[in-house]
Amino acid sequence: MEQQYEWQFFRAGDVDQVVIRTGQDIAHIGELDQKLWVALACPTRGIEFDGATLDLIDVSKDGRIRPPELVAACEWAVARVKDPQVLADGGDVLQLASINDSSEEGAMLLAEAQRVLALAGQSDARAITLAQVQERLASLQALRFNGDGVISSATAESDEVLTALITRIQEAYGSVDGCDGVAGIDRPRAEAFFADARALQAWFAQAAELGCQLTPRALALAAAEAVNAVQAKVDDFFARTGLVEFDPRALAPLNPTEEGYAALGAQVLNNGSDSIAALPLAAVTGERVLPLVAGVNPAWAGALQTLREQAVKPVFGEALVQLTQAQWEQLKSTLAQCQEWLAACPATPLGSLPEAEVQALLSSGVEAQLLALLDHDEAEKEHSEQAMALEKLIRLQRDLLELLNNFVSFSRFYRREGAAFQAGTLFLDGRSCDLTVEVADAGAHSALAAMAKTYLAYCECKREGEKKTIVAAFTAGDVDFLFVGRNGVFYDRAGNDWDATIVKLIDNPTSIGQAFFSPYKKFLRMIEEQVAKHAAAKNDLVNTSLGESAAKLTTAPKDLAATAAPRKTDVGTVAAIGVALGSLSAVAVGIFGKFIELGPWIPVAILGIILAISGPSMMIAWLKLRQRSLGPILDASGWAINGRMNINLGLGQSLSQTAKVPLNAKRNLADPFADSHRLRNSLWLVAGVVLALLLAWRLGWLNVVLPASWHPAPIAAAAAETAAPQAPAAAASPAAGGAAAK
Repeated sequence: MEQQYEWQFFRAGDVDQVVIRTGQDIAHIGELDQKLWVALACPTRGIEFDGATLDLIDVSKDGRIRPPELVAACEWAVARVKDPQVLADGGDVLQLASINDSSEEGAMLLAEAQRVLALAGQSDARAITLAQVQERLASLQALRFNGDGVISSATAESDEVLTALITRIQEAYGSVDGCDGVAGIDRPRAEAFFADARALQAWFAQAAELGCQLTPRALALAAAEAVNAVQAKVDDFFARTGLVEFDPRALAPLNPTEEGYAALGAQVLNNGSDSIAALPLAAVTGERVLPLVAGVNPAWAGALQTLREQAVKPVFGEALVQLTQAQWEQLKSTLAQCQEWLAACPATPLGSLPEAEVQALLSSGVEAQLLALLDHDEAEKEHSEQAMALEKLIRLQRDLLELLNNFVSFSRFYRREGAAFQAGTLFLDGRSCDLTVEVADAGAHSALAAMAKTYLAYCECKREGEKKTIVAAFTAGDVDFLFVGRNGVFYDRAGNDWDATIVKLIDNPTSIGQAFFSPYKKFLRMIEEQVAKHAAAKNDLVNTSLGESAAKLTTAPKDLAATAAPRKTDVGTVAAIGVALGSLSAVAVGIFGKFIELGPWIPVAILGIILAISGPSMMIAWLKLRQRSLGPILDASGWAINGRMNINLGLGQSLSQTAKVPLNAKRNLADPFADSHRLRNSLWLVAGVVLALLLAWRLGWLNVVLPASWHPAPIAAAAAETAAPQAPAAAASPAAGGAAAK
């Protein structure tokens, strides 16, 4: 039984994640069960990682990295080094001794590395850098023949014939960009061009075989095209004349009517109008003769003139001005083989090239010259491919371990070293948020990210004319002053500062403590809003009333104002208000009395009231905080997260840190602008003392200093019950003494 590789795991985010530290870990990554991978796909753009390295791994070129591509990159790199540990050591300097030259691929890589160093004048160097390889690739791209298999007009240099030919192939068959970004053609396009030219050459040779005897072939081709252009309409004309000859009554119905011409008159017409082209070629009479010059439909006059010059004249020897049906049938019979030959013309992007041009193109030798340019360029292809492979190996040596720790596991994120998906740090509302992700569309992203059960703020960031959108997770602290339009500063991973403005919020609890105070804050906010609404309504009412009163005073007679009787107070209303206030006071006193009667259970009652108010909010917050996850945030950004990736309270506090004064700082607590609350604090102090005295009196703690009549009612009653048995005993004692005297 084959022994399995021994992996190490660590626990983070409630998920077991693999430890990837050594070259052997990289070499065996394909053996790790993909159910244990943290991510199954990631985008190649929009993350903090070298896009050029990701493009080399993305073999499918769809902008996403998936496990098979990542495993293939690991296996490719491991096969080209002697010890896979160099892939874990990192760096963009590759030691030549670390290349595995025992394989053919490795030997070619080593030879190319030595060639690059020799061209750079460092033949004795034992290591090659990424910068040196990139410089070599840049110089290759600037060469006339750079090995990318693409040639352009610049490759032909001063050869005007080849330059024109390359341009012609690009126009007909499209172009392809070379590694230098210049558009040109490759071998498949060049071969397709000449293959189509040979197909046209063979088609021209088929004219005689198919019986088209009209010469030259260009004349036969033009004649066949002229007949094809009008054949359906000419046949229609002669069919109509035949019907009129058969029955003269068909003359009127087969010609356009006055109503039809009236409808045409209401339109904006020209000789190419479809409504005119639908009419017969000429007026239908009883004679089977088609005029070719005068009296013809203007929409078909040009086509009939072409027929007269390119088909009628070559066949009949003169340009007839009219054509009988017999002559038309003879013309079709003569050109039938030419029409068949025309139908066999191969459909190519070259179009209808003249035969002479096709023959000249194939016999001029330009094909061999063009293919020679492609051969010369492809001769450099091996060096170009090896240089690109060398760049890939150095890039994988530098970036592969980091990518694995941002894909197979998220160790860089949980070690707080900056994960690939973290866009930077947002400073806003007195705290910093490290969990920020770049998003393309806030609306589309929020639809899925809301499932993360995390408080999210979407911010639009601007800097020097650039603009982008990020989402920041607030995982600690209160959120009372977070609202749309609030401004902050965002620092990307490169240290650049951006102006950030909140454009969208997704509300969720940040902590159980924040949820504890949430009902009270909402209640106070509701009271403030209602008071503000009521005050505004009263203010409007008073203003309206004052305006109306002022208008009445200015318009009413003076004697009416002087004799106005004073308004009397309604005694019933006053009595009703008094009764209502008395009832409310009685209810309040009764509730307070019952509360005081609880005695030692008063703290428990207070705790119960608090739990009844804050308990549901805290329970909901606890449930949501248990479900708080990183997965939906990344899934909405194009990742495919395989695990739950929970954000617990400890991790949340580290991702969102509030402002703290340094421990060694000196603070002056005297604030000259602080609000004075002496009266309020005094009232609170008096209320607290009174409440404490009432509680101590109710519990009997003050009985030792108070007279019995001031004792609480239950205690006084107990004292009375204790004194009642003692009175009869005292009365019985004198009676017993008298009996004894007798």
